[in-house]
Amino acid sequence: MYFDEKGAGNTEQCVVLALKTAAERNIRHIVVASGSGDTARLFIGAKGARVVCVTNAYGFKEPGKTKITDAARQELERAGIRVLAATHVLSGAERGISRKHGGVGPVELMADTLRMLGQGVKVCVEIAVMALDAGLIPHGEEIMVVAGSGRGADTAVIMHPAHANNILDTKINEIVCKPGNF
Repeated sequence: MYFDEKGAGNTEQCVVLALKTAAERNIRHIVVASGSGDTARLFIGAKGARVVCVTNAYGFKEPGKTKITDAARQELERAGIRVLAATHVLSGAERGISRKHGGVGPVELMADTLRMLGQGVKVCVEIAVMALDAGLIPHGEEIMVVAGSGRGADTAVIMHPAHANNILDTKINEIVCKPGNF
């Protein structure tokens, strides 16, 4: 499915497609990007799947702070959704060094290459690797990953993530939906 435009207007349809495809394929793990928790809330009650919400790292926008509120985090966790706030694997320390000293490193090049398929595809790879590295999803199992181009969700992919130390072994098996005009 290709959406005409990118952005939050596709969130509900993206979530429906992701859940339907995961159920049809017997995919038991879903990883979703959600800064505030709003997109992750749409996965509450997902049948037959364990859901992980990957939110912004502390300090992403402002030192010592993250976007998701304690109340939103607690709501998701009470509903059985694990919440992860961690360093973004496709930026993190490397972006900090390049901002200070100039230049571009290989991880930033990888991120920009993935963006050729859309911001959501880049975020899907990033959050899947982060969730795997945190031990919140199993290694070697096909998963559904949902992300977006800013707010909301407009991209869903089926993939086998690899740990960050072997990130080039990550395999995107299928793009379920994404913006066609990004």
